[in-house]
Amino acid sequence: MPLSHGDQVTLLKDILNNHQTDCCGSVSECEQLERLVKSLMVNNQIDSNVKNILQEVYQYSQHGTQSADLDQHILSNQENLSQWVNDIDQFS
Repeated sequence: MPLSHGDQVTLLKDILNNHQTDCCGSVSECEQLERLVKSLMVNNQIDSNVKNILQEVYQYSQHGTQSADLDQHILSNQENLSQWVNDIDQFS
């Protein structure tokens, strides 16, 4: 059963919140972020402002999957993580 776009946004925010709170994560979480972003980008119900944020999240997740030190990558993006979640809440 596919997730609704609301469920996808919630899952995306949960992963970003976990990265922000825990200052750590996994490659599989970054891969999940990529899949969620790809799915949301083709959804017409998503605000164009959110799509801009999704592009940034996609780049973050791609860099995360390729990073030699994922925890440091997450740590260096702390401000972005909380800003993305706030912005997504504002526009969705």
